[in-house]
Amino acid sequence: MTATDLSDLIPRFDLRGMDLQLDRMQAALEALRSPCQEVPAIQVAGTNGKGSIASFLASALHRAEIRCGLTTSPHLISWCERICVDGRPIAHDCLRDALIALRPISDHHRLTPFEQLLAVALSHFHREQVELLVLEVGLGGRLDATTAHRCRPVIALAAIGLDHCEHLGETLTLIAREKAAVITPGATVISAAQPPAVTAVIEETCRQQGADLHWVAPLPDDWQLGLAGVMQRHNAAVARAALQALAPLGWTVDENAIRCGFAEARWPGRLQSARWQNHPLLLDGAHNPPAAAQLALERGRWPGEDAGVCWILAMQAHKQAPAMLEHLLDPSDRAWIVPVPDHHSWTRSRLAEQCPQWHNQLLEADSGEAALLEIQARGAWPRPMPVVAGSLYLLGDLFARAVVTAE
Repeated sequence: MTATDLSDLIPRFDLRGMDLQLDRMQAALEALRSPCQEVPAIQVAGTNGKGSIASFLASALHRAEIRCGLTTSPHLISWCERICVDGRPIAHDCLRDALIALRPISDHHRLTPFEQLLAVALSHFHREQVELLVLEVGLGGRLDATTAHRCRPVIALAAIGLDHCEHLGETLTLIAREKAAVITPGATVISAAQPPAVTAVIEETCRQQGADLHWVAPLPDDWQLGLAGVMQRHNAAVARAALQALAPLGWTVDENAIRCGFAEARWPGRLQSARWQNHPLLLDGAHNPPAAAQLALERGRWPGEDAGVCWILAMQAHKQAPAMLEHLLDPSDRAWIVPVPDHHSWTRSRLAEQCPQWHNQLLEADSGEAALLEIQARGAWPRPMPVVAGSLYLLGDLFARAVVTAE
């Protein structure tokens, strides 16, 4: 998929700032005559793994021949990735026309970019006559735009951890309350194991709402998954139970469709093998401490990792970069710190000032591509392969400019 320029219709997210509230989105949907208001949704909330769960769900539903509308965020290369029906992204011209048609309502209600895209998605799904929705929460939950869709009988919870603390709260309990607030009365709620503070919030919220809570164990090794990483067995288990929870609503997704769908699932930018000038790379969008911890667990599978890993890291300025480095860096590692394209970013000097223990391990480059050239200039290509992480925006930029190619 190629990049799509919609800058004349969708302002940059950082220019609008974060503005979480439901009233705006609810009013806009009413003005649109409430598209898909009767279509049930599986809402996917959490901190890390939401997109993976959504990908498993959509892939299995496609295998089961259930017409599904899927919204995810952020996109990697194209805005069109965020709105899919039966695995097919919305066409660029269709998205542009829909945004233009939405503009009077969007301007009147002052919709954020995320809200604009969700409004377009629901209208598109209405026209496409989807049977079921999979809605990935953008940020938080209680005030997220996806929560404006009232018919959400199944809630799938990904791992909840510390991220976006400036908007959601500084503790796990506060963040969990914001995310668990998506749970509707009588809903079926699915979650893998969570930290104790998060577990307590989920259980209390389910009691208050009369929701049916199911804790699931990771899928065993005999399940073939299209997504790499140990954590994907937890995500797939949540997706499987969410699909099984559809039976009382009238949809039966058999085990074969689930297994085939999970094996065919794809979610780029997550433990993804890629190449640069025929050299191997590993790409991962880990952008917060919990995701960095999961990525660090994977390094034991990389041959030669004990001799040191070359990291290329881009981290937005508001992210908890020191905590991420605590998880990622071993004493024998080196890390090139590069900017996140078009975003305020951590610099090597700022990191070295706050974390002097890593001063000698941190290097700096003007871009991800420049860092790759520096690594190449040092001689033999590293083993294990360099790992590019810290921001999906960096990965998307590398793909969009064809600097790297997927394997």
